[in-house]
Amino acid sequence: MSAVDTVTDVRVSANGRMVLPLAVRKAMGLSGEARVIVTVEGDEVRLSPIKHVVTRLQGLYREHATNDADTDAFLEERRQDEGAER
Repeated sequence: MSAVDTVTDVRVSANGRMVLPLAVRKAMGLSGEARVIVTVEGDEVRLSPIKHVVTRLQGLYREHATNDADTDAFLEERRQDEGAER
């Protein structure tokens, strides 16, 4: 877990809306209208800018993908994995 940079409280309206303070939006790199991923872990909520999640996933893909992999080989591997689990 990283160090806490910003702590603030926000009001959640009766219909579930809340406004993220400017300092929080800046810390998250959000400007204008933006979409975020909402992750709930127990009683805690994490907001992650979609662009950060996409960047992380692209990095994981580059780390694990091989250039010689193709769709047919992937599907055959999944079929073999499924057969081994039975």
